[in-house]
Amino acid sequence: MMDNPAAFPTLTTEQLARVARFGRTRAVAVDDVLAEAGARYLHIYVVKGGRIEITQPWKDTEQLIAELKPGQFSGEVSFLSGRRMLVRLRVVEPGEVIEIDRDALLEMVQTDSELGDLFMRSFILRRIELIEKNFGDVVLVGSMHSPQTLRIKEFLTRNGHPYTYLDLDRDEAATEMLEQFHTSVDYVPVMICRGQVILRNPTNEEIADCLGFNVSIDETQMRDVIIVGAGPAGLAAAVYAASEGLDVLVVESSAPGGQAGSSSKIENYLGFPTGISGLELANRAYTQAQKFGADVMVAKTAKSITCDRTPYSIEIDGGSRVAGRAIIIAAGAEYRKLPVHNLSQFENCGVYYAATRIEAQFCGGESIIVVGGGNSAGQAAVFLAQTATRVFLICRSSDLGKSMSRYLVRRIEETANIEVKLNTEVDSFHGGDHLERVGLRNKVTHEIETVNVRHVFLMTGAIPNTKWLDGCVTLDAKGFIKTGPALTPEDLLAKEWRLTRKPHLLETSLRGVFAVGDVRADNVKRVASAVGEGSIAIAFVHQVLNE
Repeated sequence: MMDNPAAFPTLTTEQLARVARFGRTRAVAVDDVLAEAGARYLHIYVVKGGRIEITQPWKDTEQLIAELKPGQFSGEVSFLSGRRMLVRLRVVEPGEVIEIDRDALLEMVQTDSELGDLFMRSFILRRIELIEKNFGDVVLVGSMHSPQTLRIKEFLTRNGHPYTYLDLDRDEAATEMLEQFHTSVDYVPVMICRGQVILRNPTNEEIADCLGFNVSIDETQMRDVIIVGAGPAGLAAAVYAASEGLDVLVVESSAPGGQAGSSSKIENYLGFPTGISGLELANRAYTQAQKFGADVMVAKTAKSITCDRTPYSIEIDGGSRVAGRAIIIAAGAEYRKLPVHNLSQFENCGVYYAATRIEAQFCGGESIIVVGGGNSAGQAAVFLAQTATRVFLICRSSDLGKSMSRYLVRRIEETANIEVKLNTEVDSFHGGDHLERVGLRNKVTHEIETVNVRHVFLMTGAIPNTKWLDGCVTLDAKGFIKTGPALTPEDLLAKEWRLTRKPHLLETSLRGVFAVGDVRADNVKRVASAVGEGSIAIAFVHQVLNE
């Protein structure tokens, strides 16, 4: 059972009276099922009298998760996004409940500070405990040697969805589970969704569809602003736009957080003196955006944008379109891939683009390589050095401090099992089903050194996610979006800018379309600056909507 008292507080009589204003009171009888696992999350229930059991059904059985007594309430963060229920709510003692729908709850948390803090804190703590105790509606059967298994684990983890993982190489129950659902090891990774649906090596979009991540989002609704990308810049824009009353839709190709979401620890972000993981920061921002009513669509990629008429529309996976009066492009950038001919052979089989606890599990007690000279590479090296026997930090530059914060440089210098190799680049990868050796080339002497490592973490440069824009906005020579003062008169003439005013600070060469964060030319590659740009952009969105 879930046993954290802070996750299940009891409302006072006075608090119950205030809550009642946001819902309707109804009688309930024994065995009434108020909500079913897998169904749309439409209401939460506050118990005035009686008792409700929260259980998790699995095939023909169910597991007791918690019990609600008078003054306690149901719900967790899935309710904010309108996703599917993870649990079943069944009345075991007759009484009365206050039934509250999503819109009413959002009104309550936005207008009643005390109740808002109490409900939001409880929802977050419950989701944390669901994840920690594997109280999810997903079982993933896979292998540590499967790149697709790693992809699915990262997708579920970064979207904050609880799941149970069974590894074919270590868990005897894995084969038994496959047999129960009449499938075999030939199809791994296999995901069992809600104990009913079998997905064999599913795409991220198939997973999102099965779990109902986007089930509550109306794609036909005209939005005030559409934000493409849910990294720090996109989430900041969503929080400020929604909190100021704008109708917001965020379109995210994978999971909230962007590149920052894959960071093991961020220590130079204001307000977190002991640091915060990228995943935790992303989850907090995601929940905050939902608290104010922003819709976030995940596992949906922007394919194109109409730029010859307004309101603008964005084509997403599957051919559907979403329309908005203003657009904020926060699509971010991807780590640059190394020019090594067989790189793809070892991606997620020894070569990784993130350094979270998931990847760290693979390389405990081994030597590893981290490639890059920026803060992301430095944070990864320090984090992985906690479990790896030796970390080689490979940097093309002759000076590690050229693009890395001084505090990280000093920490690397003081960490005994980190060895920095300057003026060095990866020359080759070697191995079979998994990476086994790496060739390193010294740029000065041109000597090749071969090291026996099975895990390499790549955090090198950035390539902006702008191909889908197809000439609609002006880009610089490297493919980043030019905005505001960076746009020359020639740029504006080429894009037929007809307004008497110049583009706003973060506005592109297309009126009402803004770019923020890593996708923008001349951006400062820091989480704090991305958050700042996302929030500033909303001030300009208001001006455009009022024109």
